[in-house]
Amino acid sequence: MPTSSTAARAAALVVSLSVLLAAGCSDSGDKSKGKDPSSGTTSTASPGKGLVSQKLRWQACPPPSEAEGGGPAPSPLPGGTSWECSFMDAPLDWSDPGGDTIEIALIRARAADQGSRIGSLIFNFGGPGGSGVATLPAAASDYTALRARYDLVSFDPRGVGRSVAVQCEDNARLDEFYAKDATPDDTAEEKAFTENLKDYASACEKNSGTELPHVGTVNAARDLDLMRQVLGDDKLHYFGISYGTELGGVYAHLYPKNVGRAVFDAVVDPTQNSEQSSLGQARGFQLALDNFARDCVARGDACLLPGTSVQEVEAGIQDLLRRLDKKPIPTGGDRPLTQTQATNGIAQALYSQEFWELLEQGLDEADGGNGALLLALSDAMNGRSENGHYSNMGAAFSAISCVDTKDRYSLEQTKAKLPEFRKASPVFGDYMGWGLMGCTKWPVPGTWNTPDVSAPGAPPVLVIGNTGDPATPYEGARAMVKELGPGVGVELTYRGQGHGAYNGGSVCVQRAVDSYLLNGKVPVAGTVCR
Repeated sequence: MPTSSTAARAAALVVSLSVLLAAGCSDSGDKSKGKDPSSGTTSTASPGKGLVSQKLRWQACPPPSEAEGGGPAPSPLPGGTSWECSFMDAPLDWSDPGGDTIEIALIRARAADQGSRIGSLIFNFGGPGGSGVATLPAAASDYTALRARYDLVSFDPRGVGRSVAVQCEDNARLDEFYAKDATPDDTAEEKAFTENLKDYASACEKNSGTELPHVGTVNAARDLDLMRQVLGDDKLHYFGISYGTELGGVYAHLYPKNVGRAVFDAVVDPTQNSEQSSLGQARGFQLALDNFARDCVARGDACLLPGTSVQEVEAGIQDLLRRLDKKPIPTGGDRPLTQTQATNGIAQALYSQEFWELLEQGLDEADGGNGALLLALSDAMNGRSENGHYSNMGAAFSAISCVDTKDRYSLEQTKAKLPEFRKASPVFGDYMGWGLMGCTKWPVPGTWNTPDVSAPGAPPVLVIGNTGDPATPYEGARAMVKELGPGVGVELTYRGQGHGAYNGGSVCVQRAVDSYLLNGKVPVAGTVCR
C-alpha cells in the first residue's frame, strides 16, 4: 500500500505532468517541393469571406472539459488579466471550404502593454493531441516576458479537446487498453496485441468516423492561417514546441509569405518517416535514461537505486520490467502496475530532469512491490486524471498521426525491425518497435511519407535543438533548418536535458528567444547555450 505522502505526490504528479508535452511524432509525405503536401497541387485552399470576416465572441473561460483534461477554470494572471475563450468556425473539409464547418476552441490573454503590442503569439505545445486551451494557462508564467507585447493565444487543434474531439473508447475500456501488453513475446500475445489495436481503431471509426479524414496537420495549418486573419494579424507570430514544430514547418511551406516571427523548440525531424522517428526516439530515451543513471551513480549512497555503474543501474530497471511482464504489482488501488505502464511511466519522467527524483523514487518503490508512483507517471502520459477520466489526447494523437503518415506495418515487418530497436535501447527498444503498428488497423489512409517544410521566401525561423532531448532528438533541429531552406532556418543549440529548451532553465536560451520575438533580433546562427 502506498504511504499517504506517496499517494499525494502521485496525485499531484498527474496534474504537474499534464503541462509537459507528449512525445513529438515524426509523421511523414511526398517531398515534392513547392506543392501542397496533402493534394500534390500548387494551390492552397482559401476560406470564404464569411469565415475570414467572422467576429470572435470572447468570454470568460469555463473549466477545461473532460476531453481537455478537466480541472478548474484558469485563474487571472498576476496583475489581474483574465483569460478569455472563444470559438472560430473553420471548414470541416478544406477541399470544400464553403461546406460544413467545425468549431476551433481558442484562448487568449491580452498583452500587458497594449501601446507597444506586436500582435498575437500563437502557441502549439505539441502532441499531436495536446490541448492548447488547457496548457497555455498552466504554462503562462514561463511566457510573462512575451506577454509584454503579445496577446498570448493558443487553441485546441481540430480533433482535440473542445474542437470536435475525436472519441474512441470510454474510460473503463481505456484503463484496459493502456494496461495490456504492448511488447508481445509469443504467438498468443501477438494475437491479443493486434486485436487490441483493431478494436481501438474500430471504436474510433464508430464514434468519430466523420471527423477522422479531416484532422491532419495540413488542415491544422490551414486553420492557423484562418486564425491569423480572424485575429487581425498580417503575419503569423508563432511558438511551436515538439509536434508544434512540424505543424509550424507545414504552415511555413504552405504560407511562406505569411510567416512572422516564429520559434521552433524541441524540433521534430521532418526528413524521417515513422520508423526512423521511432528509432530515433528509442535512442533518445535511452540517452536520457543513461544520463539519469549516470547522475544516480555520481550521487553514490544518496541514490535509492542499486548499482555502482550506469550498466548496473539499468540492469536493475530491466529486471524490474521483466518481473512486471510476468506479474503486475499492487498500487494501492484497483489497477496494478503492468510492464507496459511502467515503461510508459519511465519514459514520461525522462521528459524533464525536474522529475528524475520522482522517477528514482518510483523505481525504488516498484522494486519493493508498490507501483503507485510509476502508474501516476504513466497516467500523466496517457491523459488520465486522478478521478479516472481520460482526456482525448491519446485518441487525437492516433487520429492525427495516422491520417498524416502513410506507413502501415504488418506483424511480420514489425518483428523484422525489432533487433535494430533492441540494439538502440535495451529498455525502450521493444516498446518503440512494436509501436510501429500503431496505424496498421487505422480506417483512414495516410497523407505523406515525410512532410514538406520547404519555405522559400519566408523570414527567419529560430530553430532550437536540445542535445539531451529524449523525445525529439537534437539532430532534428539541424534537419529542420536544412529543409526550411537557405536564409530561413536559424539554428540555436541548448546543451541541456529534457524535452525542449525555452523552459529548461537556460537564461541564454530565453534571452535569445525573447530578443527575437520582442525586438526582431535574430541570434547568430550556430549560437550555443548552456
